[in-house]
Amino acid sequence: MFKKTILLLIVVLSIFQLSAQQKENRKTIKTTRVTNAPKIDALLNDEAWKNTETLTDFVILRPDNGTLVPEEYQSIVKVIYDDDAIYISAQMNDPDPEGIPKEFSTRDNFSIADFFLVTINPNDDGQNPFEFLVQVTGNQGDAKVSNGNEDFNWSAVWESAAKINEKGWAVEMKIPYRAIRFANRPVQSWGFNFHRRLEKLNAQHTWTHIDNSVGRWTQYDGLIENFRDIKPPTRLNLYPYASATTNTFEGHTKYDWSMGMDIKYGLTDNFTLDATLIPDFSQVGFDNVELNLGPFEQQFTEQRQFFTEGTELFNKANLFYSRRIGSSPIDQFDVESTLSADEEITNYPGKVTMLNAVKISGRTKGGLGIGFFNAITEKTAATIKNNTTGNTRKEVIAPFTNYNILVLDQQFNQNSTITLINTNVTRDGKFRDANVTALDWHIETKDSKYNADGSVKMSNISDDINNPNTGYTFDNSFGYNLGHWNWELGYSFENKDFNPNDLGILFSNNQQDIYGNAGWETLQPTKNYNWVNYNFYNQANFQHFSGVYTGYNAGFGASAQTRKRFTFGGNLNYNSKEKDFFEPRQGTTSGIYFLQPESRNINGWISTNSQKKLELNADAYYTAYRKNPKLGYGFSVAPRYRFTNQFSLQYELEYNKTNNDQGFVDEEGTTIIFGMRDRKSYTNTIAGKYSFSTNSSLSLSFRHYWGSVDYNGYHNLNSKGNLDPNTTYTGDNVNFNSWNLDLNYIWQFAPGSQLIAFYRNSIFNEDTNSNLNFRENIDNLFNQSQRHTFSIRLVYFIDYNKLKNIF
Repeated sequence: MFKKTILLLIVVLSIFQLSAQQKENRKTIKTTRVTNAPKIDALLNDEAWKNTETLTDFVILRPDNGTLVPEEYQSIVKVIYDDDAIYISAQMNDPDPEGIPKEFSTRDNFSIADFFLVTINPNDDGQNPFEFLVQVTGNQGDAKVSNGNEDFNWSAVWESAAKINEKGWAVEMKIPYRAIRFANRPVQSWGFNFHRRLEKLNAQHTWTHIDNSVGRWTQYDGLIENFRDIKPPTRLNLYPYASATTNTFEGHTKYDWSMGMDIKYGLTDNFTLDATLIPDFSQVGFDNVELNLGPFEQQFTEQRQFFTEGTELFNKANLFYSRRIGSSPIDQFDVESTLSADEEITNYPGKVTMLNAVKISGRTKGGLGIGFFNAITEKTAATIKNNTTGNTRKEVIAPFTNYNILVLDQQFNQNSTITLINTNVTRDGKFRDANVTALDWHIETKDSKYNADGSVKMSNISDDINNPNTGYTFDNSFGYNLGHWNWELGYSFENKDFNPNDLGILFSNNQQDIYGNAGWETLQPTKNYNWVNYNFYNQANFQHFSGVYTGYNAGFGASAQTRKRFTFGGNLNYNSKEKDFFEPRQGTTSGIYFLQPESRNINGWISTNSQKKLELNADAYYTAYRKNPKLGYGFSVAPRYRFTNQFSLQYELEYNKTNNDQGFVDEEGTTIIFGMRDRKSYTNTIAGKYSFSTNSSLSLSFRHYWGSVDYNGYHNLNSKGNLDPNTTYTGDNVNFNSWNLDLNYIWQFAPGSQLIAFYRNSIFNEDTNSNLNFRENIDNLFNQSQRHTFSIRLVYFIDYNKLKNIF
């Protein structure tokens, strides 16, 4: 009944959609159809551009919001079209063309360089435009926008050129219709806006004024009319690939190769199918692994392109953690418990292989977004050997599994959305299945002044006696956002049984919070500052199951940027004593907790002018604990030097130290053992890039993490959450190292087609030598076996429409 009601609500909203916010004094022009397309060379001398209506009178978005751009920096834009594509030209005036910053970068990455950006919204809904960006160097970027959030993982294949000239610099763009989604109608009007970034002025200009005091920037599009008799093409793009990999470890080398294909197919005018067949993720970057002694798993960012591109619908309500697919086996029944006295595990796979994945997504003209995602992973088994007979057997640790997501997302009023999402994990055989459903909303008043934001979710797990069947959660807040001020008041809870972790990620349940925050910011620059903002938050915490008060948090922060682009900020934070029901690892309904001490924290950060050759980012913190010997402090410093416009290098050192930290170590019968320990960690990272051109670059990523723990003593956790000395327990110190060096060469030899060569050197070590100094630790690390991985991958872009014309 619940699902039927929600579905009915979504349908009603899609039919009786609220009227769009009116745009007063909206800039509007008519475009022109041409028969001879311009050559994309940024010379702007083609006949096609003559007798075409111009767009000018750009205004400043930042820093002086709403001010008309001076003539010497004005921009002139033209938009034309034919049967195949939209063409855009832009002349951007600059009194000092040779002084325009022009650092090279790779696709979809910003650098110290001016850029020109166009947003195109065929549905003119104020929420979901496409973005196409060209830097003065010729580097491209593109993104799909949803509710003001830019997804630069989305990529299309299109053409552009940029050139510095005597007036400033110019851009020409050809955006094929296959790169965007639009309806098949005889006459169309689309929402457009144009942005220009000027690095040396630290300014951004737009064609239509974007008022930074109210609403989202996507609500301020102008309108370009008179697109006539254009038809959506067959949107079928093929990305066949071939890859080869060698992996050398402990003197043994393994060779592997793979062939497969990614497919993008336009099912209708507005809906697209993405599929990956025989996926290959051999060139995915390394994870930032750390020593984890806490009660919760470490969360890693997704780096597989299929799971980062075009997933904005599936990320609604925070139920989708894509790293679950193809991650470590769940081993629900603990394979070690099946071993007899003379058996041992000889092979335990660390990952599960994904066989294929499909996603379908799009949005109707009425604002209804529909998403469908499905992925399957293969059965994975551990190998067990009988040391007496020599026989081996297999024990399934992850069955054949199907992951599924269905989303309905209704947008309205150019600022609001209601979403229904369901995630489902179905496993073969006796392993558990999981289902989670959520209703999520963000609703604003028509003037975007007030908003309500929240969700209600329900999880169901079957075939697992260790996990209760049904859990639920609720969250809602009311907020205000207009002019200088914003505030929010809310309440949330997760009950003790809510568990979305088969396909999502949640660190803690059985909690409830009453929270509030407020902020103030400048809207225009002052005499000394480009911008200034202040913020305050506070939160009262309770356990949901018992209603027990667990603690209170509050903080105040401020940040600012000077006229010379020096940015700085800091925070003061307070945490009361907290009843921590997670650290003892006994379950949140056991009534057992650890009383975390009251703490006060101060932190600050700086960032120097990024336009200079030398840029420095740094931060530091200090945390003191009341009536407790625990003390924490740390810092990071990250200088970046731009040697030339093609070569830059950044180094970062991060150091963290906690004296007399207290945390769970072990359990002996009914006694819970905590340790008093000194913890420290060093993280050294280097990132560098050399751009041979906008289509060819070499990049370096290096990270060494070293964490160590020295135990000073051991204690028993008592019934009041405090620690009593334990003089009999003995344990081991910890020394943990993770070393990764990646070297990548990328060559885009044709639009959408790439050759990628990849090398990785990795070392991992964990032992008890926590008393080593930094040099001794490095020597110890390099005594371990190193893994060398080399791979080469070729991806070729095929457009069905061009292929059809050939044959």
